[in-house]
Amino acid sequence: MNTASPKPFDGAVLAARYAFMPNRLRYCGGDNNCELFNYAAAARGDDGLKEILKEFETMYPYLRLIAEANKITDPFNYRVVEAYWLGNELLEKVSMRNFYRYLVDEQKLKRKFKPKVLERVWGRVADGAKPHHSWHVFNIPRRTGHYPIEHTLKTMDNCRISWGRVTSLSGGITVDYQPLELVDNKLILGSLVKKKIIPPINQSFIGQVGIGDYISIHWSWICDILSEQQKNNLEKWTRYNLNLSNLC
Repeated sequence: MNTASPKPFDGAVLAARYAFMPNRLRYCGGDNNCELFNYAAAARGDDGLKEILKEFETMYPYLRLIAEANKITDPFNYRVVEAYWLGNELLEKVSMRNFYRYLVDEQKLKRKFKPKVLERVWGRVADGAKPHHSWHVFNIPRRTGHYPIEHTLKTMDNCRISWGRVTSLSGGITVDYQPLELVDNKLILGSLVKKKIIPPINQSFIGQVGIGDYISIHWSWICDILSEQQKNNLEKWTRYNLNLSNLC
């Protein structure tokens, strides 16, 4: 089982790992999928990778918001990227006022949704929402990017960053995984099930996965091997944002 601390590569590489699969599916970002994969597989970040990642119209402004709130110059600082995708203490520094401004000015939500939807979103900001990826998935009802269609339970489960504990490497990678479920009109994490994850080519992408490792998953793709702290942070912020989304 992997118990390592966060990896020593830079934040742009971490962002590439999580952005790769939605980009491959043509949901967001530019036409740079091979480049994203190669950067992530080589664990090499540079200004070229950052320019590719700036084309992600949801992720990049969130990174800028988190960086600005924490007086960090580079939006691709590792801790900033980790805060958005997995969660860490940097989220706490983002004020309600700045988060609201971001949703209006950067995401332009007033142009995209009717007043009733906006009222719910603004209410969640007032209730303590923070710019974590799961908040966006659970509370913005329409996917952003090239295909702005309404979310379903299945697409929310695929789009959120989930975690799984590796139980088998036979014929692929199998994990114990809690799917997103809708019970009594509330979103919850369900009971553990076995889930097969897209394997082979991402050996070079994240390194060797072992039995007992916790991995992060985005659109059925393994993004990273998580430290215990990263897994706990991801679960903490996912549950926090589920609770917010279930408020009346």
